[in-house]
Amino acid sequence: MPRYSLYIFDLDGTVYRGDEPIPYAAETICTLKAQGAQIGYLTNNSGQTREFFLAKLRRMGFPAELNEIYTSGVGCASYLIASELRSVFVVGEPGLVAGLRDHGLEVVNAGEDGRVMPDGGPSEAVVVGICRQFTYDIMNGAMQRIRSGQAFVATNPDTTYPMEQGRLVPGAGSVLAGIQACSETEPYVVGKPNPFLIDLMLQEFGCVASEALVVGDRLDTDIESGRRAGCPTHLVLTGVTHHAPVGQAFSEDLRGLL
Repeated sequence: MPRYSLYIFDLDGTVYRGDEPIPYAAETICTLKAQGAQIGYLTNNSGQTREFFLAKLRRMGFPAELNEIYTSGVGCASYLIASELRSVFVVGEPGLVAGLRDHGLEVVNAGEDGRVMPDGGPSEAVVVGICRQFTYDIMNGAMQRIRSGQAFVATNPDTTYPMEQGRLVPGAGSVLAGIQACSETEPYVVGKPNPFLIDLMLQEFGCVASEALVVGDRLDTDIESGRRAGCPTHLVLTGVTHHAPVGQAFSEDLRGLL
């Protein structure tokens, strides 16, 4: 029997780096699932849809179902709906736009292809995620709406995320920092380290915090979100963090969970 009833895994740096699965990750998660554990995947990455991550995980040999995958984009949609905010100006990728639209939200500044533009119709909120098409004009569009009093929601604060060969590339937090600076407004950040998504997962998996292990490679987001949710945590040294602080459960890779 597994030690925990639910294992919540971060993606980037924990189960894969870019398009490369991390050694032993798929085998470990398959073993845990075969032993009867529930498996959840939680990523701060808002650039792609749940369907994208499902296909990617399965291609790499991970056992995954659509309802086991949670993204910061899904979290933003849940938060906006709960806050009764239905129309949004988005700074983000087509995957974020698609995810918001799938939940019935109106994205006022994107075409059918999901690419965001600097201008659009009236909105109630600004949502900021990773945006590889980020421009000064898009930043200005977001700033003007936030300064006019619209809600300011961010997918996550990650300034970087890991890729193949140990490389790092700019994350959503880098885009967010610019918009936050010019708007002089603090956003509500849905993704980790906020426990918002972990709390949602606990509810939907029917699990209490003490029975769910949060596993990740970043102390400031993955581990911190688990701590705030009241869950036990486990750090793997396969991504951003290479040294564990005293008292933190850790292992060199996911085999340490078995």
